[in-house]
Amino acid sequence: MRILLAEDDTLLGDGLRAGLRQLGFQVDWVRDGVAAERELCTGAYTAAVLDLGLPLKDGIAVLKSLRTQKISTPILVLTARDAVPDRILGLDQGADDYIVKPVDLFELGARLRALVRRSHGQPLDTLTVGDVALCPATREVRMNGAPVSLATREFDLLHTLMLNPGRVMSREQIEQHLYSWGHEVDSNAVEVHVHHLRRKLRPELIQTVRGIGYTLTRDPASA
Repeated sequence: MRILLAEDDTLLGDGLRAGLRQLGFQVDWVRDGVAAERELCTGAYTAAVLDLGLPLKDGIAVLKSLRTQKISTPILVLTARDAVPDRILGLDQGADDYIVKPVDLFELGARLRALVRRSHGQPLDTLTVGDVALCPATREVRMNGAPVSLATREFDLLHTLMLNPGRVMSREQIEQHLYSWGHEVDSNAVEVHVHHLRRKLRPELIQTVRGIGYTLTRDPASA
């Protein structure tokens, strides 16, 4: 999943970006509130980690502006402000969760995964569609209980589709979720990943909607 990290501390930001990438997240990093709001308005991100003490526009102002614009991207507030009133203010302005510096990386990853699950109406840590089960925390996929080995992009694509079963997603939307800044994307990359998933899982799992994109059928066995 693609995450926006908004943090102006260079050392912390670099460490969080590297750590989250090791946990399997695609991470774009901005260093001020204006850039954070601009990027989140694109709709390209599954979730965001937002520092409150940002230059140009602080995190509270960014939160308020985004929620006023009806942008519902899950946002986890990251801040050194550990006083209760500051936590309350962030949550009341639209934050979905709150974590205080210094941050445990594994807790941050778990909180992000939980935010994404809840925002997609998924109560369990393992996503299941038909006989296919996917665990974001361990990055494991099983079909009929047997493990299936997927490449990184294949897993990310399957995860994206399983968070949105029945929803038709265009190639451009899928690319936005799979690739962070600085990655060159081949014109047929999504098609190749879809082909590999169909071969490793089952052909009817991912349906092509001609001229629009792809969708994960809710009941592959009946497709």
